[in-house]
Formats: sequence, C-alpha cells, structure tokens
Amino acid sequence: MPRVGLNQQTVVREAARLADEVGYRQLTLAALASRLGVALPSLYKHVRGAGALDQKLSALATAELATEMTTAAVGRAGGDALRAIADAYRGYAHRHPGRYPATQRVPDPADPEHVEAGERAVGAIFAVLRGYGLTDDDAVDATRALRSALHGFVSLEAAGGFGLPRDVDRSYHQLVAGMDVAFRSWPRARGIVDQADQP
Repeated sequence: MPRVGLNQQTVVREAARLADEVGYRQLTLAALASRLGVALPSLYKHVRGAGALDQKLSALATAELATEMTTAAVGRAGGDALRAIADAYRGYAHRHPGRYPATQRVPDPADPEHVEAGERAVGAIFAVLRGYGLTDDDAVDATRALRSALHGFVSLEAAGGFGLPRDVDRSYHQLVAGMDVAFRSWPRARGIVDQADQP
C-alpha cells in the first residue's frame, strides 16, 4: 500500500533534493525509498524504475533551468542578455549540483512536459541569439557552441578541475565575453555554402 499523500510529483521532487545532497550518480531508488520512509516496491507505484526516475528528474531540472534563464534574460539584449543567461546557468549548477547533470538528457518525446521544458530552455537561448542576428541553422550551431562551453566549464568546476592560481569567476566571465565576440562575428551558414561553391 503506497504511503498516503505520496505521488509521482512528490517522489520526483524528493529525488531532486536527495540528488543535490548526495550527488546525481549516487541517487538510487533504495536511497530514495529510505528517504521517503517507504518500502522500495512502493516506489514502483509512482515511477517504473531507475530509468523513469532519471527521465522525470530531467524534466523537472530542465524546467527549472529554463525558467531561470528566461527570467534572467527578460528586458536584456545582446551581450547583456548573454551574460545574464550564462550567470543563471552557472548559478543553477552551483545551487543544484545533483540535479544539474539531469538537464543534459535529451527530452523524452513521450513526455509533453519534458519536451516543453526543453523547448523553453532552447528558446531562451534562441531569443538571445536573435539579438546577434543568428537564426535557423546559425542559431542551432551557436546554441550547441554555447551549451558546450557553459556545460564544460561548470562540469570542470564541479569536479575541482581548475587548479591554477587565477580567480575562477573571472575565467568564467572571460569565457562568456569570448562567446559574445564569437556571436558578433559568427560565420553565417549561407556564406559558408557560398565559399564552398566557389571553384
């Protein structure tokens, strides 16, 4: 018999809190069941297994990150908007070290809420990139570049990968400033095709 008041939303939110405490890789159904005070089989009333829990955690974390980036960018444009969403991105990773890794999962097409969260996250970046005149394929390429840069930095930071005697905040700000320069001089897809067509 499932615990009274326990539902999928409660299970996933508690999983997110536990992940932040113990780490994403250490989050297990057994640990979550113990945290919730239920027998392990009771969790299967709410999530089908570890894979389903990971997917639901990803949907939750992606939605949270999308909201923070969108809110940060409101009323801003260009480099100012880029810095705002980059700071929001890193801030989320700092505050939620366990659930942040779940944001890297591709949304499950069978979960409309997960898809919508992913679209909002990408949409926040696309909106900033429009300020640089980047749309369509250029926006996709630039989004992938930005995501790779930000995720790479915060992942190395979380792993203690920066040992040189230089302020890490400054390095992050320089990374974002470099992306601003790159986006302002981004090679347009049409120009690349035109060059390739030349004999």
